[in-house]
Amino acid sequence: MASAAVYLNDERSLVLRLINGDEDAFCELYAAYKNRLIFFAMRFLKSREYAEDIFQEAFIAVWQSRRFINPDSSFSTYLYTIVRNRVLNCLRDWENEGKLREYILSHAVDYTDNTKEEILVNDLHRLISRALQRLTPRQREIFTMSRENQMSHREIAEALGISVNTVQESISVSLHTLRNYVEKYSAGHADLVVLLVCIDPVIGI
Repeated sequence: MASAAVYLNDERSLVLRLINGDEDAFCELYAAYKNRLIFFAMRFLKSREYAEDIFQEAFIAVWQSRRFINPDSSFSTYLYTIVRNRVLNCLRDWENEGKLREYILSHAVDYTDNTKEEILVNDLHRLISRALQRLTPRQREIFTMSRENQMSHREIAEALGISVNTVQESISVSLHTLRNYVEKYSAGHADLVVLLVCIDPVIGI
């Protein structure tokens, strides 16, 4: 009982630091819950890849909404609720996605190859948007400054007080993450995906 109390106190301390934007505390909680939450999601999704995606999305949500976390409530329950809801949404999406696409296409007034291509591109844009959420807050900040604000690596480094090499490495990692995520869910359209991720004006690359 004493050890459990110590653990809960330590976790509450980490949660308080997380609420205040402490990235080290975020990483500690991330590592502490990674295996068990992935295993929990795998029980329903039957796929480690999808379970890992759910886990990462859950912790992205935790970081983005950290200021609203109640440190006096169970952080474990909070996390499992997020993962459970995302698993349920994922299962519903799998069931409905095929039916919805078939309905939209069958009711298109002028359904042509151009319509099909437009739908594909729109799907890929949505994938890229979700892929951007895979980046850490700092990676996304640097990526946005580079691609959307058209800032040079040196300008970004000076604005953030970091080295040019750090900026270059961050952008390289970000591009790798984006490509891998979008290609994973692109249903085989790898060439078009790479083209969109590299030069698409929507995300400013």
